[in-house]
Amino acid sequence: MRKHFSIVLLLLSVIVHAQDRKPFILSLGIAQDGGYPHMGCTKPCCTMAWSNHSMKRWVVCLALVDPATKKWWLFEATPDIKEQLHYFQTLTHGQYHFLPDGIFLTHAHIGHYTGLMELGREVMSTKDLPVYALPKMKTFLETNGPWSQLVTLHNIALQPLQADSTIQLTDQISVTAFTVPHRDEYSETAGFRINTGSKKYLFIPDINKWDKWDRSITDQVKQVDIAFIDATFYDGNELPGRNMSEVPHPFVAETMKLFENETPATKAKVCFIHFNHTNPLLRDVTKQKEVERAGFHFAKQGAAY
Repeated sequence: MRKHFSIVLLLLSVIVHAQDRKPFILSLGIAQDGGYPHMGCTKPCCTMAWSNHSMKRWVVCLALVDPATKKWWLFEATPDIKEQLHYFQTLTHGQYHFLPDGIFLTHAHIGHYTGLMELGREVMSTKDLPVYALPKMKTFLETNGPWSQLVTLHNIALQPLQADSTIQLTDQISVTAFTVPHRDEYSETAGFRINTGSKKYLFIPDINKWDKWDRSITDQVKQVDIAFIDATFYDGNELPGRNMSEVPHPFVAETMKLFENETPATKAKVCFIHFNHTNPLLRDVTKQKEVERAGFHFAKQGAAY
């Protein structure tokens, strides 16, 4: 009963946004690249989710929705794209085209672009679906199979982005890409600033430690209304025996410490996202309440923002 009540509340939230015709964002996934539960994980962090389907969480993905023009855009093409596109249709009652009007990619790690495979001739066989990417990401897709086949067969139409340049999607909506430090084996890593006219959003699902960036995350958060930022790990104790320097994401605990002297209004803009399967914010109500008491928020799958 509680599960169904939560779904109803989420649907009502979507309806309210649609009725006022202002653009909004839907969270279609909140987990790290491997999703939740995680492949091969039989530890307590995942055992409940294996047996309880309602706990499943898809890989991080946002939908930018414009009720006025009936257009929408996807941020990330995840391995869960099939479920996420269906989920979007369910949440919005089929009011929009099944396929988005464009897809924005952050980088070439498996959770963020491999869903593009579903657009090929074996599945959807789409026609020139716009895919927005920074230069190295664009080149990676053009020169490496099977992604290059999507280009040559015109399943996708690559749209070049330039760091710190803004593109206008509609009269109201603009998107600005920027680069952040990360493990850039195959491409640079992008973050996005989304301006809908009524709200401004920040989207940084993957980044190395905040002090490695040439910008201040606190300043960046102050400039927006909602900031979806990297929360892969809650703290450094989640992967015993693993060298955490190999995965140098900013811990949730570190980010909260960084913001502890900021105003309540600034803290309230932070919405943690991209949770590893070990992150207690996926399932631990005590930790969730602890974060909320400290003035922060965490992204919820299916929620509208």
